[in-house]
Amino acid sequence: MKKIVRYLVIAPLAIVIIVLAVANRQIVTLSLDPFSISDPSIFVRMPLFILILASIVVGILSGGMAAWLRQGKWRRTARSKSDEAARWHQEADRLREAGQQASRHALPSPDLRDISG
Repeated sequence: MKKIVRYLVIAPLAIVIIVLAVANRQIVTLSLDPFSISDPSIFVRMPLFILILASIVVGILSGGMAAWLRQGKWRRTARSKSDEAARWHQEADRLREAGQQASRHALPSPDLRDISG
């Protein structure tokens, strides 16, 4: 089932990327020099589809990193609560084992009817 869903998502995505690449093959200049528009000293020439896809990848990675950093306190809290729960489970298991051992070694309770009569 996962393979079918994967192909239903990956196949259309691959088609869109191929169409985008074929339709946007022209070379563009990305200028990194804010002071000289006509003759930039820092620039990159690349096909437009690479610039578009690189921008999408950078956006996804930066958004993922921002979300991961924002959720750090929740992961830390979950980890500490998980450790605390594990300690309580170990304590409960230890007390249960001690209770079972104590009940095996306990003296039989006296029968009160034997004493009175």
